[in-house]
Amino acid sequence: MAFGAGVAWALAAGLLWGLVFVAPLMLPEYPAALQSFGRYLAFGLLCLPLAWWDRAELRQLRPADWWHALKLALVGNLLYYLLLASSIQRTGGPLSTVIIGTLPVVIAVVANRRDAARDGRLPWRRLWPALALIALGIALVNHTELQAVLADPARDVAGYALGALLAVGAVACWTWYPLHNADWLRAHPQRSPRAWSTAQGLATLPLAALGFAAFWGWSAAHGSAFPLPFGPRPAVFVGLMVAIGLLASWLGTLCWNAASQRLPTALAGQLIVFETLAALLYAYLWRGQWPAWPSLAGIVALVAGVWWGVRVRPQPVVAQAHPD
Repeated sequence: MAFGAGVAWALAAGLLWGLVFVAPLMLPEYPAALQSFGRYLAFGLLCLPLAWWDRAELRQLRPADWWHALKLALVGNLLYYLLLASSIQRTGGPLSTVIIGTLPVVIAVVANRRDAARDGRLPWRRLWPALALIALGIALVNHTELQAVLADPARDVAGYALGALLAVGAVACWTWYPLHNADWLRAHPQRSPRAWSTAQGLATLPLAALGFAAFWGWSAAHGSAFPLPFGPRPAVFVGLMVAIGLLASWLGTLCWNAASQRLPTALAGQLIVFETLAALLYAYLWRGQWPAWPSLAGIVALVAGVWWGVRVRPQPVVAQAHPD
């Protein structure tokens, strides 16, 4: 029962997190830093009234817990989205999406080694087919996007390459985040996933406010013509930041926390592929295009990899007499 609920929570988180891949495409004239700080400023402000629901549990958090939430907020929220938004603006969306899509493989491999004593080890001989299918799916979608870039003489290949590098940095951030977030949640199974989501939002607020103020000051000092604080389309910007702050940041984190409490980290890492699938769907809908057949084949491979991966169950380390 807990296993099935964990998969459902991970699916919900992926559908919500996929929204953040479309926002930079909807605001191409907005600097990535402003989008990152704006999103998490909205997230933090929304968490102020939401904190009333969990005020009793939030009071029980120790200074060490708040310090952990602050680190998660800095790396998994602000830095991750700054790198991701910068990447998407340079690549157009799907390439950044599929690079981020390597997270299921990266996290599963790292967590299967790092957390085996706590969660049990997913047998490598049964895990590798799932990881191979996910990697194949990512490669197929990436191949289609790269061919389109190389065939477009107006495309900035250097900017595209920089965008890909920034996406790799985002992968590093979000490999660190779920591992350390799961550490806290598994060490505190009695804690509410909702309260921990709100705590991260509260920890994000001062960081986002400082970042927003610093960006404003830097722009003014350099004589930027970009209209601050909310840019040339303030209603669209504020509305979008509030929407993704509530849906992707708070509710998405809540869903992921619930999944992380119920699933081994190596398996939960594979299920981040739901975010990749949702982001691809939203990006193609935004483009108004049907994906080419290699991309469709890649999507099928991704789904098959998820189906295979969720069928693998962890085995206690002490029960494994021989390595896989």
